[in-house]
Amino acid sequence: MMDDTSAAYWRATLGLLVKVLVIWFVISFGAGILFAPALNSISLGGYPLGFWFAHQGSIYVFIALIFYYAKKMGDIDRQFDVHED
Repeated sequence: MMDDTSAAYWRATLGLLVKVLVIWFVISFGAGILFAPALNSISLGGYPLGFWFAHQGSIYVFIALIFYYAKKMGDIDRQFDVHED
């Protein structure tokens, strides 16, 4: 049976994971596919914004999400004292 500390740790971990996956979905599927026609009226560097998100912007967001997840997961690990030395 899990105690309160481990339940809180997994709640925090799953909360972070859900946030990152929602951002990933909105940027990759939303900005690149669903909202592309609306975003294409805006131009970035000479290219329609929907096209830019589908091909380049999502990559930048994914890399930022990797660093954000690693930083926040380290913070959660330190908060619950399960970090590596």
